[in-house]
Amino acid sequence: MTRSNLPLPEQFRALRAVKDDAGFRTEFQTLPLSALPGGDTLVRVTHSSLNYKDGLAVTGRPGVLRSLPMTPGIDLAGTVVQDETGRYQPGDAVVLTGWGIGERQDGGYAEYARVRSEWLVPLPPGTDAAWAMSVGTAGFTAMLAVLSLEEHGLTSGGGGEVLVTGAAGGVGSTAVALLAAAGHTVTASTGRPGEEGYLRSLGASHIIGREEVPALKRPLEKERWAGVVDSVGGETLAGAIASTRTHGAVAACGLAGGSELHTSVFPFILRGVGLLGIDSVTCPMERRRAAWTRLARDLPAARLADVTQVRPLSDVPALAQEILAGRVRGRTVVEVGA
Repeated sequence: MTRSNLPLPEQFRALRAVKDDAGFRTEFQTLPLSALPGGDTLVRVTHSSLNYKDGLAVTGRPGVLRSLPMTPGIDLAGTVVQDETGRYQPGDAVVLTGWGIGERQDGGYAEYARVRSEWLVPLPPGTDAAWAMSVGTAGFTAMLAVLSLEEHGLTSGGGGEVLVTGAAGGVGSTAVALLAAAGHTVTASTGRPGEEGYLRSLGASHIIGREEVPALKRPLEKERWAGVVDSVGGETLAGAIASTRTHGAVAACGLAGGSELHTSVFPFILRGVGLLGIDSVTCPMERRRAAWTRLARDLPAARLADVTQVRPLSDVPALAQEILAGRVRGRTVVEVGA
């Protein structure tokens, strides 16, 4: 077999979300290759991952899957089989996060995916698909948040703590590790006190309960945080903004605790606090490549081994329930062929 002549299967296996008279469910199906959506590039998927949004999709929560039937999975990594544009060659290792896969278009919980070549990012040298999915959308989002804070002026020599909320989750745990690797003093906020040892192993210097930040109700609280990575939203985000130091910044990238934000303008106009929105779905390609390059440098596979579990695709329906219940820590890599 040559790189220019990779064989095509007649069928492939996928986890499908369907809805009929019996209601919503997910089931494993064997489909013809012609069932894949439109796109110029065919990818053989070897690995995917489990994110909070995947948990919502697989359990049928509203607002994620835009049509049915659909293959969930907002991440995928594998090798190019065909690329009509010529941008990639057969056998090239690639990663794909965002762009609506697993929401508007069939995603990573299938052995093959047809996508647009401009959505793909080449895997950094020295990495593989399993590493990419141990990072996944959660880690990629965390990296974008850290980059945004740094661009706003956060430096390891600037003093002050950096707060990470939802710290035991996928975004939070990666953010803790990235910030600690960059030399910051990290305070991890979590609702799981039993994870203190885990969070300290990632580099957290201080652990606080998740109830502490939402309890900060005044428009301006005591200045504490030089920067914040918030994956919770709601009252937690409001409390974080109120307690961020002058000219600090808050990177908002999640809503596990609620989508509404009740705050005042005082932190912004009296302290110059920056509120930075993190969008990992339509992030421009140049920034994607920069983020993945930095991730390869700061989070090599050896550093992620202790915070990553590897599970077969058949486990995803059960894992979806677990991640929504807050019982999944760190990252979950899904072996699609297993």
